[in-house]
Amino acid sequence: MGLEFIDRLLKTSAILLLIFVPFGLYYMGVYPALAVFSGAVWGMLNLVFLARLARAVFRPEGANVPKAILAGLFKFPLLYAAGYFLLKIPQFDPIHLTIGFSSLLAIIVLKVVGMVLFGTKTVVTVRPDGSKSVRGLA
Repeated sequence: MGLEFIDRLLKTSAILLLIFVPFGLYYMGVYPALAVFSGAVWGMLNLVFLARLARAVFRPEGANVPKAILAGLFKFPLLYAAGYFLLKIPQFDPIHLTIGFSSLLAIIVLKVVGMVLFGTKTVVTVRPDGSKSVRGLA
């Protein structure tokens, strides 16, 4: 499971979030649905910056320090300050924000369970001569 898993996870989360919005607006109301949406977007941005930080630091040719510092500056102080201010909005109930924050974790768990149960993970092996082989894991 490499960093491409994170890209697939973000795409799945975005699709599910877009499906949730109209139903959330209808059944929950504007502010609770907006709180869940904001929490989920915050969680997705958190994962994006975490992946960028990992890609900048863990590289075969060594860490790209400027990119790592930039990703760290966005992720840690700015993103967490935004999360704090989301919690301080009086119309947003913290439980709705928590549902949005943790929706990404639920999607991660469900995708991994799907991989384990249904064997949907594929492995691409690159040989020294440059050729590739693709196989599925059962």
